[in-house]
Amino acid sequence: MARAEILAKLHSFGITPTPQRIEIAEILLCKPQHLSAEHILQQLRSAGSQVSKATVYNSLNLFGERGLIKECLVDPDRRLYDSCIEPHHHFYNVDTGQLSDIPASDIEILGLPALPDGTQCEGLELFVRIRNTSE
Repeated sequence: MARAEILAKLHSFGITPTPQRIEIAEILLCKPQHLSAEHILQQLRSAGSQVSKATVYNSLNLFGERGLIKECLVDPDRRLYDSCIEPHHHFYNVDTGQLSDIPASDIEILGLPALPDGTQCEGLELFVRIRNTSE
């Protein structure tokens, strides 16, 4: 994604495009992917960036709050950031830690339980946990 597209995307989600946020967005939004904050920080460091760890986390939180990215909590110790915000589901390989997309059209959900009083459904995301078979 070109820098002009990154700037336009940040503006369209109400995010002020600081140099650090642009650097982070360039890594995360360059293609559909799932990255941890640590992986983004590692890529920034490899490119010679001086963006701090706190800035990476703060930017990712802001991007998530504004709807630019989706946060995927795959287990209590692992949080990934998804550059695809269209409705979809995921396979999560517990052996490799890999998260891969499942198109929403590939899953048919026939019904949901009654929601608790005073709530409404904001979205539905299915994680299918898989494990490698030993052959």
